[in-house]
Amino acid sequence: MSAVRVTVTGATGLIGSALLARLHERGAHVTVLSRDPPRALARLGGDHRAPAEVAAWQPIDEPAPAQALAGRDAVIHLAGENVAQRWTAKAKRAIRDSRVIGTSQLLAGLRDAEPRPRTLISASAIGYYGAHGEEPLDEDAPPGEDFLAEVCAAWEAEAQRAGELGARVVQVRTGVVLDRHGGALQKMLVPFRLGVGGPVGGGRQYVSWIHSGDVVEMILDACEDERWRGPINATAPEPARNRDLSRALGAVLRRPSLLPVPAAALRLLYGDMARVITTGARVMPAKPLVLGYQFRHPQLEGALRLALGRE
Repeated sequence: MSAVRVTVTGATGLIGSALLARLHERGAHVTVLSRDPPRALARLGGDHRAPAEVAAWQPIDEPAPAQALAGRDAVIHLAGENVAQRWTAKAKRAIRDSRVIGTSQLLAGLRDAEPRPRTLISASAIGYYGAHGEEPLDEDAPPGEDFLAEVCAAWEAEAQRAGELGARVVQVRTGVVLDRHGGALQKMLVPFRLGVGGPVGGGRQYVSWIHSGDVVEMILDACEDERWRGPINATAPEPARNRDLSRALGAVLRRPSLLPVPAAALRLLYGDMARVITTGARVMPAKPLVLGYQFRHPQLEGALRLALGRE
């Protein structure tokens, strides 16, 4: 990837920072779009993730700067408000607007870029499917009907409009990311290390997990391989039930993992967002497997050991 020019949004996030490290290893020229360039430089500058340049962009208020997009081989759009919070009316609005309006403003910048980027890789989430219980879901499954499903569907539809500008569009529906530096796993560590972790809401619901390294490698493959198009499920080949994830995490940490977490406690903490945790979905990475993607971390316990530095 030595000659590739890439622009990235959401670069200081969990996946974004790991992606920048890999892009740097491959010799890519990376531009970062950030609401706060000095803060982004402070977080990314001076180490192996440092981008070639950082451009200011307020994604709700203005089009993305065309000069930071022009001539790029790919634009990787990862920016979005954190979903793992209590879903107040204000939080829901921020979650939706950051994704749908932010992507619309990105497209406004793409429209003015000359030459236009050849590829748009846009983040999405398996929340697209809503709750489905035991049913295996591939990329052709229909969207759900809850808040997060509606947001993901609108988000993906906005990104797909880049196809009208001549771009190849990939929407990466990411599952529960395993990485000790953030996301669901980081939130689970404290109770488990204290010996009070365990299955949530009965533990039968599926958790469609993926190691952060596999998310990054899928994005890189999507940059290079034009067969990658449309929605892609970024999940490991074998989703786990919540109780099995709890058991594996306890084994890796050498801590008990039997204390159940009542669904009511999660609803008290997160409100409507708790439903995402207590219902789950059994999402399968059908497209990546058909395209020949080789998972680096396909087994749950091995992925947890790597994510926690317990190899």
